[in-house]
Amino acid sequence: MSRRVVVTGMGVVAPNGIGLDAYGSALREGRSGLASVPIMEELNFGCTVAGVPDQTEVDALCERTFEEDELLAMNSSHRFGCLAAVEAWEDAGFERPAREDEQVHWEAGAVIGTGIGGLDTTGEKLIPLTDAGRVRRLGSTLVEQIMGSGVSARVSGLLALGNQVTSNSSACSTGSEAIIDGYHRIQSGRAERMICGGTEAATHYIWAGFDSMRVLCRKFNDQPEAASRPMSASACGFVPGSGAALLHLESLESAEERGARIYAEILGGALNCGGHRSGGSMTAPNPESVRRCIRDAVADAGIEPDEIDLINGHLTATGADAGEVDNWARALDRTPEDFPAIHSTKSMIGHGLGAAGALESVACVLMLRDGFLHPSLNCEDVHPEIEAYGESIPHQTREMPGLRTIIKSGFGFGDVNACVIYRRWDESS
Repeated sequence: MSRRVVVTGMGVVAPNGIGLDAYGSALREGRSGLASVPIMEELNFGCTVAGVPDQTEVDALCERTFEEDELLAMNSSHRFGCLAAVEAWEDAGFERPAREDEQVHWEAGAVIGTGIGGLDTTGEKLIPLTDAGRVRRLGSTLVEQIMGSGVSARVSGLLALGNQVTSNSSACSTGSEAIIDGYHRIQSGRAERMICGGTEAATHYIWAGFDSMRVLCRKFNDQPEAASRPMSASACGFVPGSGAALLHLESLESAEERGARIYAEILGGALNCGGHRSGGSMTAPNPESVRRCIRDAVADAGIEPDEIDLINGHLTATGADAGEVDNWARALDRTPEDFPAIHSTKSMIGHGLGAAGALESVACVLMLRDGFLHPSLNCEDVHPEIEAYGESIPHQTREMPGLRTIIKSGFGFGDVNACVIYRRWDESS
């Protein structure tokens, strides 16, 4: 069995917009969500800029959406993920189940990943209280807040999901991998609907390790919106981000049977690892594995490379960006003269780690729906190694009514790769 899989709902909590309408407007306007984070400066971080969803808005939305006892068991990662899940569920046309309703949606499940997990709870509560000999003060919900599957388990309870419910973790590839895993489950007939994507907490405890590696941007602390500079000659490291995004995936048969609004179709995807060979390592990709992943995704989608209109790249604003563009060119057999458009959503929201692929996937689907390319900010000084591809980079929003096919990638720590291909929905196709 091989069934077609479509996107029928989405939810998002992003640094530059909470909710689909706000996020879509921010993308079209090229509005950055990066800002100075006082605690990072107080603690002597080299980078003091991050992408963080508006906390006041998040708290207010949580209070309207969840009961008090539910909120007590939710840390930052859970709150972001649960808000996105409820929005995706309702956006797909379903009512959120009442807590006393005993019905289980056996046909629906979730794959909701996170790169780091509940490290805010670990840093703020688990370690200090344990070391102080106050274990009894940890509370009964600590384990569910720090366990890797905490977010997916929480969402399953909110929405009464009865199919596979799990959390994946593959560094920067996590969000895209979750979507591909859910796609395969529906495609094979094991589920009708899956909520898939990623979430990542907003906490300096996550960002500290990256700061110590000196891979975060340190030169634009006084210009937060200019700090994330993918494909730029002046790029000097990524900007950490946070938030959540989830896609409600559904078999085409199920969506058509219930008359659901369809955003886009997932044509295919691929996952692999470079085995830490040929330049690949815990922190760098094996170029051949990247190219294989791209080619495998195109083959799985059953399309030709020249059908791709837009590359929504991994493109983090590190020294790897130029090599990534070269890998795209080689894998797709495209020259600077016929290279598709390429951009980086991270230029506006930073690097959402385990949530990145999902945040960027929602951006892809919104661009397909509305026929535009969002700009890739802060790369007017295109890196000299990729100057030949400069015409393919949108520095301002481009209206593109004919936008049809987007390939989205994630190339993560651990030398793991993910690519997924989205196509604008056309009822005649």
